[in-house]
Amino acid sequence: MDSLPDAILQCILSRIQHARDVASCNCVSKRWKDSTPYIKGLYFPRSSFDTPSSSGEGGDIIIKRMVSRVVQLEELIVYSPFSSDGLASWLSVVGQFLLKLELRMDNLDDNQGLHESASKLDHVGVAKNLESLKLWGVLIRRSPKWDVFPNLKNLEIVGARLEDLELSAVLHSCPALTRLLLLGCEGVRSVSIDLPSLEQCKLDFYGMGNCSLTLNSPKINSLEVQGCSWIRVPETKHLRKLSISNSAGRVYMVDFGNLSALEFLCMRGIQWCWDAICKMLKMASEVKHLYMKVEFTGDYEALLPFPEIDFVEFFNTHQKLRKFDMHGAMFAALCQKNSLKHVDSGFVIPFLEEVVITVRSPLNAEQKMSTLESLLKYGKSLKSMVIKILEMKSSHSSADDFFDDICRFRYMNHNIVRIQ
Repeated sequence: MDSLPDAILQCILSRIQHARDVASCNCVSKRWKDSTPYIKGLYFPRSSFDTPSSSGEGGDIIIKRMVSRVVQLEELIVYSPFSSDGLASWLSVVGQFLLKLELRMDNLDDNQGLHESASKLDHVGVAKNLESLKLWGVLIRRSPKWDVFPNLKNLEIVGARLEDLELSAVLHSCPALTRLLLLGCEGVRSVSIDLPSLEQCKLDFYGMGNCSLTLNSPKINSLEVQGCSWIRVPETKHLRKLSISNSAGRVYMVDFGNLSALEFLCMRGIQWCWDAICKMLKMASEVKHLYMKVEFTGDYEALLPFPEIDFVEFFNTHQKLRKFDMHGAMFAALCQKNSLKHVDSGFVIPFLEEVVITVRSPLNAEQKMSTLESLLKYGKSLKSMVIKILEMKSSHSSADDFFDDICRFRYMNHNIVRIQ
């Protein structure tokens, strides 16, 4: 290392981010210490200051001293505890250079720290040139005093308590976002997102599952939504990946634009209104991978089984389907006694290569076996069929007989069929 030119040594050491490693480099030699100011990022893990320093200095002071030594710090990650004043002091030094900032705020359960949380958020606004901002554990009870982040492309907030107005104010300060993640957010009821450059969006709203969402982003290509009952996305011509789930409430309404580019669709939840299911399946006729795990339908409190879905009509209207994951209710709906009555001699499932089926009940065992056989018969490109037996319970021998039939089916088609 002694023979290396200063420029190469600086380049090597600039790739170090962990605060302890940087501090260790400072102790190697004067030459190494003179090179560490050229690092590009600093990372302070959760346990950085669990052991008191020999000088007795707190975490805020140590972080400020380390960031102050860096010529042009571009990335700062702080998971260790810090104060509002500490954050203000660091950002006053490096805020103009920062491109990536990630902070573990730890204010969710601290009602007495409401002012502290608000002021921490306000100080973040000093770093106006940020391209990526990630915040963990945020309590937002008033709109942060931010101007605009003109270059911010990525915003991630994980674990937050906030309401509609505060969320709207946060998004208004980030007009250039291309990627938005809001995970584990509590308190939101109605969300309207207008971001013209947004391409990827993942929303997870915690609570009763009755949020409403309106998204106006003409460039959106990936959207994942959890916890919404009403969803409206009018501009979807670039949307390729869509996931909708609601583990606490019902999905009442879905309203999307043209889904001709959609390749992956995931529908999950305890209960969806049947109109929402039918509309979603109809709009997603070009989809290549369909994941369907909705347990019940019904417009109100009553949990109802799926009505019959015609096997032939379903696959005729989803000709491009390559992979199909279907769980209990969807599989049962395709296995009704009239589903395979009108099969044209030229009917095929042209591109289906992989099927994953979750079976939860031995009811209608004959029709279910007929449907499994039909998938093999008409799926001319089928390479894999996985049958998952999930908590099948019965007080009589029908469950054992059905399982025997599935095992026999697997034995006869062992090159394609597997049982889990």
